[in-house]
Amino acid sequence: MGSVCIEIVEGNPHLRSLLGWHLQQLEYRVHQAASIYQAREVFLSQQPTLVILDADLPDGDGIEFCRWLHRQQQPLILMLSARSNEADIVLGLKAGADDYLSKPFGMQEFLARVEALIRRNRTPVAPAYLDYGALQIDLVQRRVRFQGEFIDLTPQEFSLLYVLAQAGGVPLSRSELLRRAWPDAIDNPRTIDTHVLSLRKKVELDPRQPSLIQTIRNVGYRFNMEILNSNISQSQTKLAKERFSNPRSTLSTQRV
Repeated sequence: MGSVCIEIVEGNPHLRSLLGWHLQQLEYRVHQAASIYQAREVFLSQQPTLVILDADLPDGDGIEFCRWLHRQQQPLILMLSARSNEADIVLGLKAGADDYLSKPFGMQEFLARVEALIRRNRTPVAPAYLDYGALQIDLVQRRVRFQGEFIDLTPQEFSLLYVLAQAGGVPLSRSELLRRAWPDAIDNPRTIDTHVLSLRKKVELDPRQPSLIQTIRNVGYRFNMEILNSNISQSQTKLAKERFSNPRSTLSTQRV
């Protein structure tokens, strides 16, 4: 079980520690978070197989965070909640939870449900990086390689690129990009334009005529997946190497 990573997102510090201790006794790798802000950071850096999620967190809606998790690499989600009526259980399951456990619960039942979920998930653990041909996004080290060269991105630029790439070519509005990239930020969606402009200077062969991050009129932005698989001429490759050459290969891991 040591290869299985579990994230516990629970606002009650005593319950969080208790659950973590019991899971560690079963040799699971456990990471804990007390808020949605911390939970998102842990998820992006650790890519857990299972997220144990409290539906009632101090800094936000656990149901909405569950939806966000489900849109990512689709980890297993065990939702914990003091709400036990049918409507709340249905809401949690529809939000993406794989199982729902009402508080208070017995520790043996909790561990049995965790083990059942892990057994059900016989697919490989979510990859530590995303590979789009010419572009690789390392989710653990939080660094990006394009055309064989590392690109030095800010934490905000990394999150924006990750969300755009993960959308698989589907256009996303500025508001949606803001919500997915920085769900805890309170900001104007138009600031997305500033970050896109900065990101284009680092990942486009010609930022004045962007082809990788496309502007979709009256919608927002789209990540052009097709161009990553196209053949780049020798002159373009040379230009890309000159543009992206940078001795620093490790990106900042500040909070986003």
